[in-house]
Amino acid sequence: MRLLKLVPDNTNLDFMRWRNIALILSIIVTLGSIALVAVRGLNLGVDFVGGQSIQVAFDRPVPIEDIRGLVRGLDVGEPNVQQFGGPNRLQIKMGPADGGDAATTAATTKIRTAIADQYKGAEFLVESVTPKVGRELYRDGAISIALAMLGIAIYIWFRFEWQFGVGALVTLFHDVAMTLGFFSLTQLEFDLNVVAAILTIVGYSLNDTVVIYDRIRENLRKYRKMEIVPLLNLSLNETLSRTIVTSTSIMLALAILVLVGPKVIFGLSIAILLGIFVGTYSSIYISSPILVWLGVGPDSFISRSSTQAERVAPPTEGG
Repeated sequence: MRLLKLVPDNTNLDFMRWRNIALILSIIVTLGSIALVAVRGLNLGVDFVGGQSIQVAFDRPVPIEDIRGLVRGLDVGEPNVQQFGGPNRLQIKMGPADGGDAATTAATTKIRTAIADQYKGAEFLVESVTPKVGRELYRDGAISIALAMLGIAIYIWFRFEWQFGVGALVTLFHDVAMTLGFFSLTQLEFDLNVVAAILTIVGYSLNDTVVIYDRIRENLRKYRKMEIVPLLNLSLNETLSRTIVTSTSIMLALAILVLVGPKVIFGLSIAILLGIFVGTYSSIYISSPILVWLGVGPDSFISRSSTQAERVAPPTEGG
C-alpha cells in the first residue's frame, strides 16, 4: 500500500519569487500589530492586573450559562466564568473593583453567597492576586519572552553565522508581534497561559528555522557557484515535506482543542494555533529571504584557500 504524501517528491516551487511581496505584507501587518497593542492594548487577565479567582465545585453538573446569568444579575461588573476541570467545576475570574481591595472582596462575597444560596453544597476556593504581584508577573513574562528571543538569536549566531542570527531574531519578533496583535484585535484575555503559548511559539519557530538554515548551510557548501536565490529555493523545497507534515499535524490537534476543548485553555490553544501558522509562513518568507537582503552569497562563508571540489547544480538522475 502506498503511503499518503501531503507533498510530492522533488517539488520545485519558486518561493523566492514572492519574497518582496511577502516582505511588504509582513511589514504592514507587523506595524499594524504594534500599533494595535500600543493604542488598544491587551485585555490583561487577573494574573497581570490583580483581582480574585473563585473556583466552585458543585455536587452535580451545572450549566455554565446559568452561573453566568446569576453572576450578571449581581451588578459586580463582568467576571469571566469558565469551566475548570470538569462539568461540575467552574472558575470565576474578576479584576479589581473600582473601590479597591475592599470593593473586590465585597463583590467576591456577594458572588459566593448568591451561588451558595441557589446551589447547596457548593464548595469554594478563592485565590487573590494583588495589582503589585500582577505587574511583577507581567514584567517577568515580558522579560522571559525577550530573553528567549535574544538567547535563540545568540545560539543561531554561534551555530551558523551572524546573518542567520539576525534572520532568526527578526523571524521571532515577527511571530510574537503577530500573536500580540491578534490578542489586541480580538481582546481575548491575555494571561499567563498566553505567555506560555508565546514561548512555545518561539520554540517551534526556532525549530523550523534551524531545520531550514541547516539545509541552506549544507547546500552553500555543496553548490559553491549556485546563485543564492535558486539555492534558497532548493533548500526550501528539500525541507518542504517536513515543514508541511509537522505544521499540519500540530495545527489539526490544536484546531480540535480550539473547537471542542475546555474554555480554560482556549487562549492557550488559539495562540499556539495562530503561532504555528505564522511561524510556518515566516520560516519560509522571513528567515530565508532575509539572508538575501543581508548579502549572503555562495562564497560568503568559504575560505579563499579552500580546494574542495565545486559543483554548479544538483546532480541529475543518471548523471
